[in-house]
Amino acid sequence: MGFGDYPAEYNPKVHGPYDPARYYGKPDTPFSQVKLGEVGAWFGRRNKSPQALAGACSRAFWRWQHNYCLPRRAGMAPVFQVIVGAMVFFYTINYGKITAHRNYKYH
Repeated sequence: MGFGDYPAEYNPKVHGPYDPARYYGKPDTPFSQVKLGEVGAWFGRRNKSPQALAGACSRAFWRWQHNYCLPRRAGMAPVFQVIVGAMVFFYTINYGKITAHRNYKYH
């Protein structure tokens, strides 16, 4: 499976048109329904390859696109989400510089 190919589990005769926001692999128990004793086995069944991580990020991006950006009457929500995400990201990477400039009262 190369970069840009369909997932190996995707069959156009069974699944119909390809949806990049859908996982075509074997369905498993959702994490919210996993009992505490089964968490280790649940994580053991996950595919931990870089390609699987990229696929999960791609599906999350496309789900976000379908929910917020691509509807006919999309509002300002995706714009504000990107702005707030950028603010949190830049605050996090500059936190060390910000804390170095605190004003302390010595009394």
